[in-house]
Amino acid sequence: MRIGELATRTGVSVRSLRYYEEQGLLSSTRAASGQRHYTDHEVERVAFIQRLYAAGLSSRTIAEVLPCAESPSEENSDAALERMTQERDRLSAHIDDLVRTRDALDGLVAANRAHRATLVAASGQ
Repeated sequence: MRIGELATRTGVSVRSLRYYEEQGLLSSTRAASGQRHYTDHEVERVAFIQRLYAAGLSSRTIAEVLPCAESPSEENSDAALERMTQERDRLSAHIDDLVRTRDALDGLVAANRAHRATLVAASGQ
């Protein structure tokens, strides 16, 4: 199938599919005219790549995890698990930072409300 059909079947833009190829996440064969051709296997692969992106993984990390699906083995599975665990830990640390930032902002909002209340009280409203 050509790239447009793959895009239609997967719901992924042609531009994204080209990007996946540039990143080494997807491959195609080329016709003499230069047109990309894909097999039905790539439909499943694109769906898998989309799930990995939805989980917050970068294209670089996805490239590191894909061997687990391409060449299943205990070693590849362990490597993928380790990499996904690292990404989860990174996301958890980022969430912790965001919670601290939100809590600091909540403190500033509370201080502003208290200050505003004193201004309203002082003006007699």
